[in-house]
Amino acid sequence: MSSAVFRQWYRDLAMGVRFTFTGGREGWVRALLTAVGVGLGVALLLLTAAIPNALETRGAREDARQDRGIGYLEDNTRSKPTDRSLLVADSDTEYRHQEIRGKLLEPEGVDAPPPPGLEKFPAPGEMVVSPALAELLKSDAGELLRDRLPYETVGTIGEAGLIGSGELAYYAGADGLAKRLDGSVVARIDRFGASEQPEVEMDPVLLLLTLVVFVVLLMPVAVFIATAVRFGGERRDRRLAALRLVGSDGRMTRRIAAGEALAGAVLGLLFGTGFFLLGREAAGSVEVLDVSVFPSYLDPSPGLALLVALAVPAAAVLVTLFALRGVVIEPLGVVRTAKPARRRLWWRLLLPLGGLALLYPMVGQGSENGEFNEYMVTGGVVLLLVGITALLPWVVEAFVARLGSGAVSWQLAVRRLQLSSGSAARMVNGIAVAVAGAIALQMLFAGVESRFTETTGQDPTRAQMELTLPDDLPVSVAGKELKQVKGAKATAVLSTSEASATAKDPEEWVTVTVGDCAALRELIKISSCRDGDVFVRDDPGEPALTKLATAGNTVYFGASYSGEEPGAELAWKLPDTLTKVSERADPLRYGTAGLLATRGALPAEAEAGFSSSVYVRTDPRVPDALDEVRNAVVAVDPLIRTWEWESTRRVDQFADIRTGLLVGASAVLVLIGASLLVSQLEQLRERRKLLSALVAFGTRRRTLGLSVLWQTAIPITLGLALASTVGLTLGAVLLKMTGLPVAVDWPSVLSMTGIGAGVVVLVTMLSMPPLVRLMRPEGLRTE
Repeated sequence: MSSAVFRQWYRDLAMGVRFTFTGGREGWVRALLTAVGVGLGVALLLLTAAIPNALETRGAREDARQDRGIGYLEDNTRSKPTDRSLLVADSDTEYRHQEIRGKLLEPEGVDAPPPPGLEKFPAPGEMVVSPALAELLKSDAGELLRDRLPYETVGTIGEAGLIGSGELAYYAGADGLAKRLDGSVVARIDRFGASEQPEVEMDPVLLLLTLVVFVVLLMPVAVFIATAVRFGGERRDRRLAALRLVGSDGRMTRRIAAGEALAGAVLGLLFGTGFFLLGREAAGSVEVLDVSVFPSYLDPSPGLALLVALAVPAAAVLVTLFALRGVVIEPLGVVRTAKPARRRLWWRLLLPLGGLALLYPMVGQGSENGEFNEYMVTGGVVLLLVGITALLPWVVEAFVARLGSGAVSWQLAVRRLQLSSGSAARMVNGIAVAVAGAIALQMLFAGVESRFTETTGQDPTRAQMELTLPDDLPVSVAGKELKQVKGAKATAVLSTSEASATAKDPEEWVTVTVGDCAALRELIKISSCRDGDVFVRDDPGEPALTKLATAGNTVYFGASYSGEEPGAELAWKLPDTLTKVSERADPLRYGTAGLLATRGALPAEAEAGFSSSVYVRTDPRVPDALDEVRNAVVAVDPLIRTWEWESTRRVDQFADIRTGLLVGASAVLVLIGASLLVSQLEQLRERRKLLSALVAFGTRRRTLGLSVLWQTAIPITLGLALASTVGLTLGAVLLKMTGLPVAVDWPSVLSMTGIGAGVVVLVTMLSMPPLVRLMRPEGLRTE
């Protein structure tokens, strides 16, 4: 571009900017409407740009407070206390389906480092809690939890020790942990922080999901920004005609119009920054799907923020020039020809066809053939979704051209759509793109969910909770406390240990599972059982079983090893009769093999060396029965670990992506509603004189209100139909790419379509009061 051309562009754009801010009230109103529309989109773009930093910060804080990577994965049971050592024990719990992170701390040296977020260690009987947990404990809803955490609250955990503002966490002081040091529940450490772990590669299908989620969430934002910069088109056209009257040529006039759009976009950047800062502060007090952040997490990447700052004004200029490409601007008015030229279909079809062409080479790739090409995936999805914005104006125009007579409200709406089908389509574009993307994602999630859903082998109909007892806690103590809990009873109590062939330095072992007859029947098929019986279940995973599990043989519990402290070396002579059994088709827990004995068959001293689990069944009619069980076991020993049973469990990465989608979709839905409302109000403002004139000539307000509803209903119906078609097509292609059969999740399709329609209906209802005000005679006033 030569310097003369550059100067000409600069002068014309600057003139457009001046017209925006010096053109009187109308210019300011249009600029503010554009700024609000663009600002909402910019705020969401900045939020998206802040996501990488938020994830990185959350991960860094999680790693900084981690103790498992240091103490739990290393053999520290024989380590000695030092000036920097401390003992830490897990005391995580759950309250009404909310996870609570808990740690018991006992410093052993004066230089022991407190965990991040703490200035000093709490003394025994004291605890330091997160702000969210402190609020819960003070509320009426936390009454049951206060009984479970009988510590005095002496402080709050700082931001450095939490991964989110809504996290429930506490650190409690303890003593006597050294004698329970086992490297599993209780460990000795000298620092906090995760050990280096090899980076786990993401499954290609999960990476595909992530890419599609980002594209689907951001595309409606881009569409709304492009729509917002075209607010006030009809009034702008009259100003452009006036410019032609005073001597500007067509190109100069278009550049001035682009300058007006540029001013609105730059103002939108300022508004968007303000919206983002307000939203960031509000994010600290909001929790969505158990995910919370601190405002400091939401710092956009400088590179991405700069990209937003440059792309939005550039897009405003380009969109305006593109919109005016077919408009003839004359001194006496803007001419779009008396009968607008019919929109061409062929080039509009090129966009979705191009998207399919980019995605087609990856059909059948699945997760076994490496990662999907991220550029082809992104480009293909973008082209398909952009194709909606190109096809929808043609669809609306072709449909309304064939509409005929009807009621007065219907005729007013149809005629308006026939004259300005493009404006109607632009208002619906964003919602159509969002619905199409949501349908495709729902199909993809439904298709791959089984691949990333694991069967746990747990049957929640037989037990709702499992308790894992510390090795030094007798089973009878926990059982006695459970009997006092209303609505809960122990279904089975099973203890497990290993018996060896020799008392010293053994080389062969066999698993021994102990329980009463009722508990053993939950695992194996037995026709008769009495206390003192011993059973044998063969399994390839127990190679020493055949040799050791023979009648009358002697095996040993608590064998000793050279160089270590001596074990119990407790001998157990097997009875003369061993009954061979097989596993039940639906055992309470899978994989039980080796020797299975009733408690009367073992010496009483053997119980101390067993790891025990208690399986609890609760009465669903008793409120908070599971939490009552947790309270009861914590009163016995805070180191008892509780696990709520579930038949399936999603892979963490898949669950995180789905959570991210739902959080992002919530934000986009708010943007959709707000932008649609601004767009609707802008269109009504432009038609103020027309509406007032119609009322002055005797048109009923009810008729005009119905015509506005028809003007919204027809485009949204066509837009949702097109969105469903494109969404189903995209979803089918994505499923084929993952190597899965095409299956339509019709309830999700209908729900996504219904949500889209519901947003539009809500926005239309909210625009009714302004419509009534605009139909007053004052609307005919001219300044």
